[in-house]
Amino acid sequence: MGVGPPLFCGIGLDYASSVYNFSALDGEAEEPQLSDWFNPTKRPDVITTTNWLAPVIWEETYNRQVLEKYYKRLNITIGLVVWATGKFTGQHLKQFIQSANEHFMVGHNVIFYILMDDFSRLPPIELGPLRTFKPLTVLKDKMWEDFNVICMKNLNMYIVKYIQHEVDFLFSMSVNQIFKHEFGVETLGKSVAQLHAWWYFRNAQNFPYERRSKSTAFIPFGKGDFYYHSAIFGGTPYEVLTFTVEYQKGVTGDIENELVSTYECHLNKYFFINKPTKLLSPEYNWDPTFRTPPQIKHIKIAWQLKGI
Repeated sequence: MGVGPPLFCGIGLDYASSVYNFSALDGEAEEPQLSDWFNPTKRPDVITTTNWLAPVIWEETYNRQVLEKYYKRLNITIGLVVWATGKFTGQHLKQFIQSANEHFMVGHNVIFYILMDDFSRLPPIELGPLRTFKPLTVLKDKMWEDFNVICMKNLNMYIVKYIQHEVDFLFSMSVNQIFKHEFGVETLGKSVAQLHAWWYFRNAQNFPYERRSKSTAFIPFGKGDFYYHSAIFGGTPYEVLTFTVEYQKGVTGDIENELVSTYECHLNKYFFINKPTKLLSPEYNWDPTFRTPPQIKHIKIAWQLKGI
């Protein structure tokens, strides 16, 4: 198998890091300490703090009002990238945007970045105050067929060109989800990872990490912290950009070794090396086909049922 062309889109990471402006987050407001808004003792039934001292956000562990006061003074803008291509347009996209309009970062400036390959399938979108959307073209690459590679190339390009100058925090989400309750500022952080609903309650030895040692996504048996879901990840635009670069490096490395690993395995390897600063519990991304255990108290996002 030959090595494909360089994957990096547009301007590189070094340039992005030099121009990214954190001034919106450098205001006079003093950032609350973790103990000001997060109380892990409220949920002794679950893991609330990692061994690298990052909070795991569960219902009852956070005081959103403390964070609201802080972020309101900063007048932040949050971006939400959603991929709506192929069959995942129409009703999928309509339900995602309608529910996000109602529940995502209520009261804050929000930009929905809708990446599509066919704008004729964009449904009518009505948004509330402080919300806007920007449709962006998913640029294909005839040298690459892998959808996730194409997505990360596009996300890299659009962060560098537009997004880094427009938002303070950024999430990337799969479109086949529906917001059920408020997804608020308690989720904001430098680097945010989502715990996978299928794997949180299972033995870590069974996590579907990449186990082939020649893969750049390789995590040895006995290693690894959690299994993260690719349906949601986020952070500052710079941190999201960093992941797109590292993912593309990983794919290139696998091709050189004549391997193909999944996008989610590469995401898990990235967070294994670069520990997230905040983790979202499965309450933020739950599969409704599962029996809901008592630990899941307040579902923020549910997967859309197949067949919708």
